[in-house]
Amino acid sequence: MEFKEVNKLPIDVKETIKKRVSTRSFLEKSLTNDDKNKLINFYSTLTNPFDVDVRVQYISKETGAENVQLGTYGTIKGAKDFLAITVKDEPFAMEAVGYQFENLVLYATDMGLGTVWLAGTFSRKDFKNIMEVSNDDLFPCISPVGYPAEKRSFVEKIMRASLGSKNRKAWNKLFYLNDFNLTLSQEDTGKFETSLEMLRLAPSSTNAQPWIAVKEEDNIHFFCNYKNNISDDVKKIKHLDLGIALSHFHQTAMSEGLDGKFEIQNIDFSIPENMHYVISYSSK
Repeated sequence: MEFKEVNKLPIDVKETIKKRVSTRSFLEKSLTNDDKNKLINFYSTLTNPFDVDVRVQYISKETGAENVQLGTYGTIKGAKDFLAITVKDEPFAMEAVGYQFENLVLYATDMGLGTVWLAGTFSRKDFKNIMEVSNDDLFPCISPVGYPAEKRSFVEKIMRASLGSKNRKAWNKLFYLNDFNLTLSQEDTGKFETSLEMLRLAPSSTNAQPWIAVKEEDNIHFFCNYKNNISDDVKKIKHLDLGIALSHFHQTAMSEGLDGKFEIQNIDFSIPENMHYVISYSSK
């Protein structure tokens, strides 16, 4: 399979990744037309390495969806606008969604807008009532988009505390050297250190961070970490999370001047039962 080249984001990607937080409390107003157009026009320029068509629909409670209930089970406060993502079920579909939409999230963050990935805490039926969704479309996630409120709601404070949103797994839980027997120290990462650190900071469903990276010479092999007996829907979210992480890694690598590419490689070392190989990044 050939993987596509994608454009480098026109922002300071490392500082934006550090600045990005999941926003659940918004000012009760829609985006200005200028901000809406800027965001949507930028999305039209985005692609993903997997050559998958990831579609985003803009939904506003103030223009066309005033009388439609858009349920988020009480997790989101004040949001007037939403971005809904659909994709056909094909190889790398979830990785493509994660990669491409996270690039838009980072761009929105640079604009001063708030977002949060929602996969399980929204009513798909409500949103489908006002969307164009084919029977064979996957509808994995949405994100509210708007201006962050100065004060977080009580529900948001509880969710941030329970999810441990500020916490990320340590290097020795995520990164390995040559195989799964030796953890990767930051001293041994070489040119990949910053890219892997930005990957480590990526958001994920319930902050699970289901990704593992193995450095082997000039290659980084990416794996998705989950038990084989989980449902297909949960597996899809795990792969979407990996796509988000790949966005952070790849965009940082490009910003660092690395001239690498994604490819499928033969993995010669032993792979643990719950590790699922997805893709490699090669930079000579």
